Amino acid sequence: MTTIELILYSKPDCHLCEGLLEKLEKIRQPEWQLEIRDITSREDWFNAYQYEIPVLCQKLATGEKILPRLSPRANAEQLARLLANNLT
Repeated sequence: MTTIELILYSKPDCHLCEGLLEKLEKIRQPEWQLEIRDITSREDWFNAYQYEIPVLCQKLATGEKILPRLSPRANAEQLARLLANNLT
C-alpha cells in the first residue's frame, strides 16, 4: 500500500478550513497521511495562501501539487470524487 501524503493549509478559527477538515475525516483512507499547516506560523505560507485557504495539496517527491478547490457547500462524497480524480 502506497502512502498518500496530504497537506491542508489552514489557520485558526477558519470555518471553511474546519469544514474541509471534517469532510476529510469522514472519507479518510488508511493510506492517507494528513498534515495540517497553520499559515500564521510561517511568513511564506501566509503570503502564499492568506486569501486562498483552505488549500489542500498532495505532497510529492518533486514538491507539492495543489488540488482543485472544492466549493464549501460540497459534501464528503463530492470531496472523495475530487480526490479520486486528482491524486497522483
